Amino acid sequence: MNAFLRRLLPRRFRREGVTIPVVRLHGAIMAGGGQFRPALNLATAAPLLEKAFAIKEAPAVTISVNSPGGSPVQSRLIYQRIRDLAQEKKKRVLIFVEDVAASGGYMIALAGDEIIADPTSIVGSIGVVSGGFGFPELLKKIGVERRVYTAGENKVMLDPFQPEKEQDIAFLKNLQLDIHDTFIQMVKARRGQMLADDPDIFSGLFWTGRRGLELGLIDGLGDLRGEVKKRYGDKARLELIQPVRSLFGRRQTGTAVAGALVEPLAASAAAGLAEAIEERALWARFGL
Repeated sequence: MNAFLRRLLPRRFRREGVTIPVVRLHGAIMAGGGQFRPALNLATAAPLLEKAFAIKEAPAVTISVNSPGGSPVQSRLIYQRIRDLAQEKKKRVLIFVEDVAASGGYMIALAGDEIIADPTSIVGSIGVVSGGFGFPELLKKIGVERRVYTAGENKVMLDPFQPEKEQDIAFLKNLQLDIHDTFIQMVKARRGQMLADDPDIFSGLFWTGRRGLELGLIDGLGDLRGEVKKRYGDKARLELIQPVRSLFGRRQTGTAVAGALVEPLAASAAAGLAEAIEERALWARFGL
């Protein structure tokens, strides 16, 4: 029976067993995203989380995490929203790791009162990385002159078409260290005395679920369905929380005049391709 209709029935007419909502937070964590490449960020996660925590009779909310990381800001925002809702609604949060919860994905997993992973899951990568490409010689080869005019001497810091500067690298490194320290403090605050005394934990390395358990990064090994049945009984029902869509899917805006949508669609496709390459690189770090 539909979960909404079931809640309208008097309790004596309902089937036995509790309802446990399931939220899937999967994918690379990016502030952007769009029609061609939806991303995991606060804007996409918040409606699902709000809906899951709104199920009054649920004693807990389960969250399936499968992410190689991405934006530290979006990761922390999702983490904070989960903790705020858990405290507001007085519900326990169980995080289940699928293939990977690394970097920002692990930051989100920290929101769980318990983190459970498969023995072969990848967890950890508590660090910060920035990457890009440099093309200072390319412009010379193709006969193009780079012209940039700024007010402020640091406005073109780390310009990929100019040689790297030592002071720019040092500035970026300080930013990374600041973000890394925030991440470390989050791990210590949430995992506390469970963490092993191992200096490699905060080095950016990552491990299997089995090793992660030994290091105190997770609380147990298992899978979502099995753990829910074990904790809440065989009659416990899993309710997957999904985005609300219109009858015919996502609506397109604009007038259907011949050629009118070609340029925006082409731009979206190009942006989607760039995001796909970036996402592929994130997953590839973990052999996935």
